[in-house]
Amino acid sequence: MRKAKATNPQLIELINFLKKESRENKVNIWSDIAERLAKPNRRRIAVNLSRLNRHTKRNDVVAVPGKVLGAGEINHPITVAAFAFSGKAKEKIKASKGKCLSYFDLIKKNPKGSNVKIIG
Repeated sequence: MRKAKATNPQLIELINFLKKESRENKVNIWSDIAERLAKPNRRRIAVNLSRLNRHTKRNDVVAVPGKVLGAGEINHPITVAAFAFSGKAKEKIKASKGKCLSYFDLIKKNPKGSNVKIIG
């Protein structure tokens, strides 16, 4: 049986970037997210907004190693970094005055990964 491997070029670039930043900044959070993103597609995480709403507080910074989906409501502003967002999820996060970031933007703002929660 063949080992599953990511073929999406953006995903491969992101995984390599996260591993590099983890080594350079001596921070384990980025390598942990890279390992979770390297899993096969069917095991990758998909998180609904209702879960983000339940497990976060106002102005939290959250990393989702997968896709954010728009099911549920969010009633406080949060900053979310994820590999992908559904259209509805982006709309609802922005409507609650939150932010949708890529991992590149999140690492540029916070290279040490302090106060970042991984949800998934």
